[in-house]
Amino acid sequence: MFAVELQAEIRDGKIQIEIPEEYQENLLEGDSVKLVILKPDKKFPEDGIIAQLTQNPIPVKGIRNLKREEIYEW
Repeated sequence: MFAVELQAEIRDGKIQIEIPEEYQENLLEGDSVKLVILKPDKKFPEDGIIAQLTQNPIPVKGIRNLKREEIYEW
């Protein structure tokens, strides 16, 4: 088994993949292949409300940040 990584776009609910020439002799018509689809996560905007709150948290009276060990002490 060998692996090939390709980029593709979805159009009209279909993925059309063009096999590069260097792989065509190993991937013949009618061959069975395994396809794994990996979709990158969407990135949060760096200037959105979540980013602003992460960088400048709003202090709330009576609430303190927990230490790493404390989050498991429930």
